[in-house]
Amino acid sequence: MPWWLDLVLLAGAGLLWGRGSAAADDTWEFFLKLLAAAALLVVIFSGRLWLLELAALGLALWLPSAARCERRDAGL
Repeated sequence: MPWWLDLVLLAGAGLLWGRGSAAADDTWEFFLKLLAAAALLVVIFSGRLWLLELAALGLALWLPSAARCERRDAGL
């Protein structure tokens, strides 16, 4: 695996872990931290599933945060 891809996955794992730590919902926090751990394991074991990991990272970053959904629902 190229070094730049390792850096992208490590940065993504750090971002997901940070977003997971700031999440208000315990389930969402666990899911984000699980994705971060999966990205870290890919870097550690140098797997060739980087397309799948990048797709999962993109999906996790695309999903709305629990706090934004709660603010939206509170305004109804």
